[in-house]
Amino acid sequence: MNYISKIAKYILLAMAGLAILGVVIGGLLFTFYASTAPKLSEAKLKSTTSSLIFDSENNLIADLGAEKRENVTADNIPLDLVNAITSIEDHRFFEHRGIDIYRILGAAWNNLTSNTTQGGSTLDQQLIKLAYFSTNKSDQNLKRKAQEGWLAYKMEKEYTKEEILTFYINKVYMGNGNYGMLTAAKSYFGKDLKDLSIAQVALLAGIPQAPSQYDPYTNPETAKHRRDTVLSEMYELKKITKEQYDTAIATPINDGLNELKKEASYEPYFDNYLKEVINQVKEKTGKDVYTAGLKVYTNVNSDFQKFLWDIYNTDTYVYYPDDKFQVASTVMDVTNGNVVAQLGGRKQENVSLGTNQAVLTDRDWGSTMKPITDYAPALENDIYSATSANIQDSYYTWPGTDQQVYNWDRKYYGNMTIQRAIQESRNIPAIRALEAVGLKNAQNFLKGLGINYPELHYSNAISSNTSSNSQKYGASSEKMAAAYATFANGGTYYEPMYINRIEFNDGTKEDYAAPGKRAMKATTAYMMTDMMKSVLSYGIGSNAAISGLYQAGKTGTSNYADDELAKIEAETGIYNSVVGTMAPDETFVGYTSKYSMAVWTGYRNRLTPLYGGMLDTATDIYRTMMSYITGGYSEDWIMPDGLYRSGSYVYLSGYTGNTNLGNYNYNTYGTNNTFGTTNGNYLNENSSNSSSIPSSSDATANPASESQNGNTDKEDNPQADNQSNPNQGGNPGNQDKDD
Repeated sequence: MNYISKIAKYILLAMAGLAILGVVIGGLLFTFYASTAPKLSEAKLKSTTSSLIFDSENNLIADLGAEKRENVTADNIPLDLVNAITSIEDHRFFEHRGIDIYRILGAAWNNLTSNTTQGGSTLDQQLIKLAYFSTNKSDQNLKRKAQEGWLAYKMEKEYTKEEILTFYINKVYMGNGNYGMLTAAKSYFGKDLKDLSIAQVALLAGIPQAPSQYDPYTNPETAKHRRDTVLSEMYELKKITKEQYDTAIATPINDGLNELKKEASYEPYFDNYLKEVINQVKEKTGKDVYTAGLKVYTNVNSDFQKFLWDIYNTDTYVYYPDDKFQVASTVMDVTNGNVVAQLGGRKQENVSLGTNQAVLTDRDWGSTMKPITDYAPALENDIYSATSANIQDSYYTWPGTDQQVYNWDRKYYGNMTIQRAIQESRNIPAIRALEAVGLKNAQNFLKGLGINYPELHYSNAISSNTSSNSQKYGASSEKMAAAYATFANGGTYYEPMYINRIEFNDGTKEDYAAPGKRAMKATTAYMMTDMMKSVLSYGIGSNAAISGLYQAGKTGTSNYADDELAKIEAETGIYNSVVGTMAPDETFVGYTSKYSMAVWTGYRNRLTPLYGGMLDTATDIYRTMMSYITGGYSEDWIMPDGLYRSGSYVYLSGYTGNTNLGNYNYNTYGTNNTFGTTNGNYLNENSSNSSSIPSSSDATANPASESQNGNTDKEDNPQADNQSNPNQGGNPGNQDKDD
């Protein structure tokens, strides 16, 4: 027994010794880190240094942070605002001395015992972070936290609580280019802080944690949830009465909210691009461009950006039916992922850092998904070994169901090459290709192109709809330009990059470039490009063709569900059977060996349909912009090792199937529908000689008497009957009739 007691005693002594040693080491480490902390200064706590933004030619295009800032004095801060801020950010603000041990322990316990993460920073520490440090999570290391805590403690010794809170209120970013809560109050409500309602005060108090996420203009539901959380905390802490709480909770989030007006020193055509610059600077550095005093060098080509703006906002280049018709597009350098131009909407002159539809994933990209979801994964996984590979356009049901799949014209053309299936955008072959690939393989392939899905469905063979509202899932013009750029450059995916260099206010510099990741084999990229050239030469994308230019691309059209179509017809008197096709979205993605461009067109109200000539607007915009930025010239792609050409088709080396499929050239689209390089006579897939083609697994049988480019005009084709899709991941609309 004595022996056991001695062992226990030694263990306790050892544990106590280790604890003391830990405290000593921790204290020494804290002292060392604190000694290297920046010097506390009132100028830093007050300063809101603006940042200079430059284009790709190092020309100054914006001075961000210089124009929308107004400070409030302590005697003009209403008590309701003080209570709202401290309730949501720091309950014990008036009790602690910069560091709140109880809050730290509570946060640690919460993080250990629940699935949620809770921060232990006081309001003082948040202010220090804004004034001195990066807010990037990756920078939240022990040294930083020690310095943050030390400076917060020192600040409490040198300044009153009133002064600290005033620093915070004047420094925080409030979204839409507004710094400080007084600036936001005047911008959003046209009032001084003291004139705001409790609901409005709670809204402002909740914004600093995530200004974009809690923006009442772009995310009203999320903003309301955050505001209501602030109100709940105020009520729980007895800062407001039950009557005040009930009244505030019942107040609409847009109560008293002004129309968002632009007050910027930069040209309006830079607005959407600058919004992405701000986001990428924050993502890469944790710095806030409005206060960090940075020099940010971007990849925007000012000439391209201005021309894109002119295409959108004048009738000089493209016809638009009205001012509500919207466009979103991204132009990318395929060799490095640099975004050289981007614009997310038309007629947005009076908005500052407004909605950028170019990066949003809430619209459907239709058949532009077929190359990246169906055919490229099939080539990559060696399901097909040639662009002449045979695929069936015949009766078919959605995999795992008995529900029939239709093409837009409700016709079947039998055996056809995958090249022709892409060229004419047939739905059934596309879904067959995805089934052959497998959903998991296709999902992984898309992930390598920067396009993610929570779960891939067979409906995604012809649609980008998802089962999630999160912007990290689905497709946007930014994502599609980057995905197709991977075809253009031979198989390397580059993250879209808006910034290339930052000079920090301490004199240091850092360069930024996407490293590039191999997403597919060079042979896959080349074969896809070779097939998509025919979309512009012979297929449904001929309106995007540019004389003498080597390019490839794909059209896309989304569809309405039966009930949506019936509602539109009843409300507008416009009938689908009369106009040919009505669609909520029309898209086009195309590229040369230098640039890729993705274009979305539609109305913000999805139930306002596109029809007639509106279905050509996406290709009109692409053709106009690509003609301008290329000067009408591009280099052709060089066939990589591992491939050979026979006639109009490309084959993997070692392929031994039939290659006697004719010899026509479609590499360049010339004047009068001739082609830039003549290889002699060519054999049309449906020519009178096609009966002499031997049958093989990779050959095209004579499907019908339809001409090869017989469905190039969407408006002249009756839209197929609508049908819901049991495998639909998002909106259960109709199958893609693009086409």
